[in-house]
Amino acid sequence: MSLSLVRPARILLLGPPGSGKGTQTARLLDRFGMPAISSGDLLRKHIADKTAIGTQATDIMKAGGLLPDSIMTNIIYTELRARSWLSSAFSFLLDGFPRTLPQAQLLDSNILIPHHATLNFVVKLDVPHEIILDRIANRLVHVPSGRVYNLTYNPPKVPGKDDVTGEPLTRRPDDNPAVFRKRLVEYDSHTEPILEYYSSRTDSNKQSIVWTVAGESSDIIFPQLEQEIIRRFGVSEALVSAASA
Repeated sequence: MSLSLVRPARILLLGPPGSGKGTQTARLLDRFGMPAISSGDLLRKHIADKTAIGTQATDIMKAGGLLPDSIMTNIIYTELRARSWLSSAFSFLLDGFPRTLPQAQLLDSNILIPHHATLNFVVKLDVPHEIILDRIANRLVHVPSGRVYNLTYNPPKVPGKDDVTGEPLTRRPDDNPAVFRKRLVEYDSHTEPILEYYSSRTDSNKQSIVWTVAGESSDIIFPQLEQEIIRRFGVSEALVSAASA
């Protein structure tokens, strides 16, 4: 059952590649009904469609790098504007963007501040790197949909095939330990300045908008995240009672 938030929540979900951002996003959408934009899903669509951005992204990702700030910012802005979410009255969740300090600054100055829709909750997923490396070694994806499988704990029903379409599953171009370890180190170096950038901001209750949740699995992390969102933004008491009944 979805819970309705009392106050609009504009959330940024930060976490290293392979930390489970996609899983947390899907659960939050199901639980709170808030819309979301996944930078990873958008990139994968560009890659699948073989657009100019997709071709550039493939080359950069194979080398373990990140896309230029201006390109990613324009992609996100286009999505937000197309979905009419740029308002202080709307809740939304950004999954994986911004990933650099310049992206965060561009997001604010060019998009969110002019529309009075600045972020009011920044979540850092703290998952050990060795757990992430083990996950990606066993990860398969269905590129057209973005569905992710893991050979250890979430295998496809038919080996190598997507459960919904039956189409072949593949490995992402950068899913190898050497490249991925480089991406994790690079991610950490870019994320700390973002957390510093947002750390001085407080919400209407004078608490920092930055919050860290730690765990080795999505099942450990999600209950903590769910309760923190309820604590910060509130939900209908009737809905809470019905959900817990």
